[in-house]
Amino acid sequence: MGKVRPASIKRVARLLLERYGDKFTADYESNKKLVEELVEVPSKKIRNLLAGYVTSLVKMQVKESGAESSP
Repeated sequence: MGKVRPASIKRVARLLLERYGDKFTADYESNKKLVEELVEVPSKKIRNLLAGYVTSLVKMQVKESGAESSP
C-alpha cells in the first residue's frame, strides 16, 4: 500500500484546483511546473506531492464525468 498524504497537502491541492482548475491537466509534469508558478513551495518534495495529488484529483474528475455521460 502507498503512503497517506498529509491533510495540508490535500487542502492546498483542493484549493489550487478550485481556483485554477481550468489550467491543470492529467499530466503530472505540466502540473508540477504550474504548481511551482502558482505557489511558493518550500521544497521540491512538497511541490511534487502537491502536483501528484492535483493530478490524481483531475484524473478522478475526468473519470467521474466520463461515467456520468455514458448510459
